[in-house]
Amino acid sequence: MPQVSILDLAPVPENGTVADSLQSAVRIAQHAEKWGYHRYWMAEHHNMTGIASAATAVVLGHIASQTRTIRVGSAGIMLPNHPPYIVAEQFGTLDALYPNRIDLGLGRAPGTDGKTLRALRRSPNDAEQFPNDVQELLGYLAEADDADAIKAVPGFQQNIPVWLLGSSTFGAQLAARLGLPYAFASHFAPDHLSHALTLYRKQFKPSRYLDKPYAAAALNLFAADSDTHARRMMTSMQQQFISLRRGMPGRMQPPVDDIQAIADPYELAAANHALNFTAVGTKDTVARHLNQFIEQTQVDEVILTCNAYDTDDRLRSFEIGADILFN
Repeated sequence: MPQVSILDLAPVPENGTVADSLQSAVRIAQHAEKWGYHRYWMAEHHNMTGIASAATAVVLGHIASQTRTIRVGSAGIMLPNHPPYIVAEQFGTLDALYPNRIDLGLGRAPGTDGKTLRALRRSPNDAEQFPNDVQELLGYLAEADDADAIKAVPGFQQNIPVWLLGSSTFGAQLAARLGLPYAFASHFAPDHLSHALTLYRKQFKPSRYLDKPYAAAALNLFAADSDTHARRMMTSMQQQFISLRRGMPGRMQPPVDDIQAIADPYELAAANHALNFTAVGTKDTVARHLNQFIEQTQVDEVILTCNAYDTDDRLRSFEIGADILFN
């Protein structure tokens, strides 16, 4: 059985606040630790009123302070938004505070729009430097040498696991070349999952970090005590995708009884395609989906995410997932 972890998208519901969402994140991480999940990850997004994890390293520090054993990390830090040196210092600090519990997952996308990129003092062309930036960052961490003129303190010679994340084959091939663990964002980008995993495993070169490839993949989980309730939970995430494609992102909307009543067929088909890797239903139904996903991908780690409106519903989903995969 692969390791099983959680990606928390830190949604801000229509009737809630960022503070509420961050408090919910602590609850989810604490329960995930109790249930036996391996990692708790969060992602960097900017200028999105429906996501509370923009200052990812800050939030991860708070999560780590409220838990004891679960690994805590980013999936991911969008490296084009930051100087690699600053990222090394931030995660070096987290690792110094919470030794052997911190993961640094790196993404190539900006996680925002063009106007916000300018507010970040970045350019869309910065993503072209991603391979060089990754190698520079590695040089500030475990690969750092005493003779280096510039040292990341904290961060210098700290063995913080660095992951590459992706939704295409680019990240898979780079992770393989550098000998790093790789995680695929199949919870919203299903099309290239199989090809990316094949390339990663085929092209992997052993490194100081890994002797053999280590791959993870994500899927959505909406589990409940009835199929009707599980499907209703999923409608909030469907609405998020539809709003994003309409150019109207915002806070997470409450679930609805009939998603077809508020979305045209083309919008709904596009959302459902993006959410292709989704396990929705009762425990028995979800178990079949999870086991099929594991068999199909042969991943070393499964990342579950549940972007439901109500925190208690999200907790129940993860509880059912743990009951399936850990018992």
